[in-house]
Amino acid sequence: MFIDQELESRSMEASVMNSSVLRHLWSIVEETQTTTLLKFSDADLIQQLLAQLKRKTLLTNEEINTVYAYISARVPLIRDLALARLA
Repeated sequence: MFIDQELESRSMEASVMNSSVLRHLWSIVEETQTTTLLKFSDADLIQQLLAQLKRKTLLTNEEINTVYAYISARVPLIRDLALARLA
């Protein structure tokens, strides 16, 4: 049981993004045109944002996976923010 908790703890630590990457990502979301945020499918939007982030920030494969999961979980929020810009 202790080993499972240890592995889970390490996994969670490995999936933490640093604040610089988070700032860059949300800056990209703010800079991206509203129509772009709304017109792409979820998968395409994730790839678009990730590609822009990779142009600004050097990321390891592990960080790319973490950012991918982070963006995937926040697509509804990103779209809500884009819709709010239209209002």
